[in-house]
Amino acid sequence: DYTFDATARLKQLKPCRFNFIVDESNTLVDGFIAHEVSSIVPEAIIGTKDGEKMQGIDQSKLVPLLVKTIQELEARITTLEG
Repeated sequence: DYTFDATARLKQLKPCRFNFIVDESNTLVDGFIAHEVSSIVPEAIIGTKDGEKMQGIDQSKLVPLLVKTIQELEARITTLEG
C-alpha cells in the first residue's frame, strides 16, 4: 500500500531530550521514548514495555516514514507553487 498518510503518523512522534538511566554521566541525548513510539511505529520497537530488559528502538524502521513524509510535503509545496 503506497497511499498511507505518513505525515499524520510522523506528527504523532514526540522527539525529546533525555539521559539513559544507566548513564552515570547523565549525558543528554535526542531521541524517542520507545513505549511512546510503539503505538505509532510498532515494528520499530525491540523488547517489551516494563520487561526485564530496557526497550529499544530500531531507528532504521523510522526511515520509510521520514522519506514518505518528505515526498508528501514536496507534493504539497509543488501544488502551492503551481
